[in-house]
Amino acid sequence: MTHITDHPDLRRPDAFTQRGLGWVPWAPPVAERDLTEAQREALVEPGRAASPYFRLLARDPEALRARTLTDLDIFGNEHGGLPRWERELSATATSRVNGCVFCASVHARAASRLSGRTEDVQRLLDEGVGARVDERWDAIADASAALTTTPSSFGAEHVERLRAAGLDDAAIVDQLSGAAFFNWANRLMLSLGEPEVV
Repeated sequence: MTHITDHPDLRRPDAFTQRGLGWVPWAPPVAERDLTEAQREALVEPGRAASPYFRLLARDPEALRARTLTDLDIFGNEHGGLPRWERELSATATSRVNGCVFCASVHARAASRLSGRTEDVQRLLDEGVGARVDERWDAIADASAALTTTPSSFGAEHVERLRAAGLDDAAIVDQLSGAAFFNWANRLMLSLGEPEVV
């Protein structure tokens, strides 16, 4: 029998932030020392074994491996397409719409680090995707928000706007992939635990 754990004394973040956060699960993850070889292989990167989130997902190694390889390809494959920082912007905008404070913090930090636009990224966190920055930024944020709110609200006008902002087909696929993946990943994370201030 799996026990669901409540965390009444958890130091929860009270706002979106670029600070590093912890994450605590409501169901017990696999203990690091108890990970099987198949579970360790499913992590893809050995350092992920330290994360309670990935050890919880390791209960289904095949799904975890597919999830991790998809994530790494979307954000790590920089052969053409959208610059990495704008992929991170797409994930940040999606996470902001979904209310996933943990994912927003991770991807906001990456967007800031890679772009040097820390103040703009913080505006997105503070004000939401409606914060206006510049046409390319706004087109990426708005397309991510539309796809996140409900896929049917994303349409040809978003693609046209992305193209007008300078994105080619490969960059648009990267933008959509970052938003779509995090639309799913946020909801998974939000259903399994919550962030904490560390």
